[in-house]
Amino acid sequence: MDWHRVEGNWKQFKGKVKEQWGKLTDDDLDQIDGRLDQLEGKIQERYGLERDRARRDIDAWYNRQTWH
Repeated sequence: MDWHRVEGNWKQFKGKVKEQWGKLTDDDLDQIDGRLDQLEGKIQERYGLERDRARRDIDAWYNRQTWH
């Protein structure tokens, strides 16, 4: 996964992330600021998932996107 594209264009991707993980707040998304480890942590926190599960969910979401 080449997360650098997401990091570099975070403002554009925030909406897509929020569509997938609606429990994340705008403040969460601002704090995450495109950092994969921060996104994993917030998904863990909001959804009660283990880190490995959060990473798998992010990977699956990323792979479904048409822009990668």
